[in-house]
Amino acid sequence: MEETEIVINDELIKVKIKRKNNKNIYFRFDEKNNLIVTAHPKISTKKILKLIRENEKSLNRMLLRSKKKQDNEGEIRLLGLKYDIELSSLYQEVVIDNGIIYTNNISTLNKYMSNLTKQIFTEEINKILEIMPNIPEFTLKIRKMKTRWGVCNYIKKTVTLNSELIKYERSIIDYVIIHEFSHFTYHDHSASFWNLVKKYYPDYKKARKELREE
Repeated sequence: MEETEIVINDELIKVKIKRKNNKNIYFRFDEKNNLIVTAHPKISTKKILKLIRENEKSLNRMLLRSKKKQDNEGEIRLLGLKYDIELSSLYQEVVIDNGIIYTNNISTLNKYMSNLTKQIFTEEINKILEIMPNIPEFTLKIRKMKTRWGVCNYIKKTVTLNSELIKYERSIIDYVIIHEFSHFTYHDHSASFWNLVKKYYPDYKKARKELREE
């Protein structure tokens, strides 16, 4: 692997060039903010550096996104609030105190978050079942989904909630539950469906907007 340096937006960046039989040139930043370039062996280093200079603005935006992502890895969102994560061997269990989540390792934290997510979702479901009639017995599933906040399979009697909902306030979680429960009555997104959602969650449009902004 070839290595060189270049200045991007007044910052000295280490450039690492990987040679592969690619038709195109690919740029990315690694966790140490090094610029990784993948290019065909026939493309000269001089040409690569020229392309970097010509695309300095775009690469600077990539670098800023990379740094922001790394900064966010040290925090977590829970029920609408942000917490910093602090790893310490002094804690055998997860402790939340004054905006900080203390844990001995990420594996422990992930297990804690999984259990907490199930607990919170179950609490909100039970609360809504007290006000929404005619909801059949169903199986709750929780998993991370890329494009859906919830899924109701009215035939198999299952409701799946996106684990990422734990980042939001309970009221937003309630909206998704009410939305999916309404699909037991209406299997589409007709006006009748939305009227039913509105009956139990009048401010549903605001909730939808907040979820789209994630």
